[in-house]
Amino acid sequence: MPEPAQARLTIDLDALAHNLSVLTAEAAGAEVAPVVKSDGYGLGAGPLACRLWAEGARSFFVARLHEGEALRRELGPERDSTIYVLDGVTAGAAPRLAAALLTPVIASLPQAAAASVFARQSSRRWPVALQVDTGMNRQGLTLEEARALAATPDGLRDLDVTLVMSHLGSATAPADRRNVEQLARFNQAIALFPEARRSLAASAGAFLGGDYRFDMVRPGISLYGGGPEERPDARLRAVATLTAPILDIRNFKPGDRIGYGAAVTVDRPMRAAIVAAGYTDGVVRGAMGKGHAWFRGAHRPLVIVTMDLIAIEIGDQEATVGEQVELLGPNALVDDLATAAGTVAHEVLVRLSTRAERTYLGAS
Repeated sequence: MPEPAQARLTIDLDALAHNLSVLTAEAAGAEVAPVVKSDGYGLGAGPLACRLWAEGARSFFVARLHEGEALRRELGPERDSTIYVLDGVTAGAAPRLAAALLTPVIASLPQAAAASVFARQSSRRWPVALQVDTGMNRQGLTLEEARALAATPDGLRDLDVTLVMSHLGSATAPADRRNVEQLARFNQAIALFPEARRSLAASAGAFLGGDYRFDMVRPGISLYGGGPEERPDARLRAVATLTAPILDIRNFKPGDRIGYGAAVTVDRPMRAAIVAAGYTDGVVRGAMGKGHAWFRGAHRPLVIVTMDLIAIEIGDQEATVGEQVELLGPNALVDDLATAAGTVAHEVLVRLSTRAERTYLGAS
């Protein structure tokens, strides 16, 4: 039983399925391979992946080896799937990757060499993906390294390169010239491995047009309700809804200071509800004074955000102790909260803690 003052996190898997259908239509024939790293962006990789599998997804991406192992266990042997591990073949990881039937995304020449040695010792070709850095400047083979690898007769002899991928750095800004430049470099890279499938676009890139979609798109944040341009998109539905009850109603007079320090000094009569949630539950502190909650049909300003408590201004709106306030959800959108906090929707979701009671709607 939840505590009377416990926050509630509701994860709507029907909304997740809707967002998958939007991305599938937008991808126009490319495979849609969900990214469920960081425990499904904080929402629970297992339940998300199981529902996505039921909706037709057969490939998934995680970041860490242990995430891939956990996801393989969650999906079970009855759900045939390809799980890509973006970290690739890190030191000592090869046996565990192979044991869990995980596909490493090789991002460097030393990783390629380690994968080749393991495959040779195993006396079988090992399916791998290659990541080429086309201008993100974060992870992946340089174009020159990819050329060298492709030109080395024995460099890939023991590996089955099933996918060549890259990652766009500015896809949330469609007019940014960097997108075109990265596309041109990616076309050079994939020409080196003509038998492999190709993937360039994540969430935002999937909306850039047909030139960017290739054989596979890898959506993450837009599956969970975040807009491809880091602002709300009406085509997508909120997957996570965080609510919390009102603990008290307070009246403040001009000059009163609320919370810690001198961050908030009241300059007019103010009536506020004190809500049983805080940044422990995932409401980013940086949103106070700029973000909004949703209560009784209207947006209400976030006056303070502390570890366990939030104050929202409610004016003369009727309110009672115990009523629920929506802090994140279909009316308090993740992109709006992220903008108010000076961050991105990804961070808002992964900050959602386990303190709130979790409920999954539409589990398969």
